[in-house]
Amino acid sequence: MNPSASGWINKFGHLVDNESLPYPDFDSLYKDLKEHGFIYGVHLSIPSFIEVEHTLSEDEIAKINLLTALYFTYTFEKGKTNFTNFVDTVFAYYQSLDVGRISFLNKILTGSKTESQLEKLIDSRIYLSGNTFNRAFGNSLTNSLLYVDVLIFMTYLQGKFDMKQHAQLLEYVTINIAYHALNSKEEHENDAKLIQLLGSSLSFVDLDKAKFDGSYLDLLDQNFNAFEKDYFLDMACLTIWEDKSLDFTESDYIFGLGKDLGKTENEVRIELDFVMDFFKKNREKIAYLNDKNLAVQFYEGMSKNVSKLILRNSKRLKKELAESRELVALLSKSTVKDLSTEEKKKVQNQLLDIFKSIPSLAIFMLPGGAVLLPIFIKLIPKLLPSAFDDNRIEEN
Repeated sequence: MNPSASGWINKFGHLVDNESLPYPDFDSLYKDLKEHGFIYGVHLSIPSFIEVEHTLSEDEIAKINLLTALYFTYTFEKGKTNFTNFVDTVFAYYQSLDVGRISFLNKILTGSKTESQLEKLIDSRIYLSGNTFNRAFGNSLTNSLLYVDVLIFMTYLQGKFDMKQHAQLLEYVTINIAYHALNSKEEHENDAKLIQLLGSSLSFVDLDKAKFDGSYLDLLDQNFNAFEKDYFLDMACLTIWEDKSLDFTESDYIFGLGKDLGKTENEVRIELDFVMDFFKKNREKIAYLNDKNLAVQFYEGMSKNVSKLILRNSKRLKKELAESRELVALLSKSTVKDLSTEEKKKVQNQLLDIFKSIPSLAIFMLPGGAVLLPIFIKLIPKLLPSAFDDNRIEEN
């Protein structure tokens, strides 16, 4: 399954239809999503029952986990049913929230098929900012409050609340909990990055107009279910995890919040231990925890996306390379010794000719694209045959 190509939602439906239910209840789904980072707003891995051919990018992981969470929330509330019914329900849900609008151009390009339109809608929920050009260079942020979509979807299926009002309440309490948890400790640079990322992920609350006066505590008693309270506690633990120890002010806040949420001290300690262990194991994978300058982030963003493009177009590249013996010879030579300036120029020119025939690799034709040549050379030995359509469903 390739979440960056059309047809991935339909392929997901095929996979879950042929899969025995991996989660017995919502609590097991929540725990699994927490293990993958989805609950914390970081996107590191996907459920094991979903097979993918390529290494996934952060946004692709977010797409799969969001759809997984929505699908199994639906099955827990409505029972396992025709996948088309689920797609129609999710599409209607997002339309009722008036978020993730599809542009007129995208409607023309995707047509009237609901799965195709939902793919574009989910795209709009994943990315916080940036156009297609920015995304290609890794300059787009990924929504860190995607799990709120799942909680609102649950209430939508139950028909209990005014949708937008409840969405606002969820975001308002979440950002207040993060803000007050941050203020209960000695501020760290990473904490400021986290609160900024959470603030930029708000869809239903204007951060500039939000109140941070403690009145959010009065809302906890009667407005939220047990699953929503679990999420609030995890977001509080997320914000204070950094120093790996609790001083008296942090302790007062987190255990006081736990009491307001109906949690015992032991339950709060278990969640604190979990989040600390999670971030200790995954620290190097989480973008906002890495102190890298903008130039390094920009280059790494390009490198990851170009690597993905090269590997996913490997079949086309192998065919083109087979027709260019001189280029292959030079690339082979480059693995054992440095090329001369003239040879490097030949490699660059011939690669550009190849990339002209593969639109998704047109990034190399942009100014500065040549700096990515070492990445291409490094990946040449890894090129493996793959199908052109990663989302094609084999008929029995």
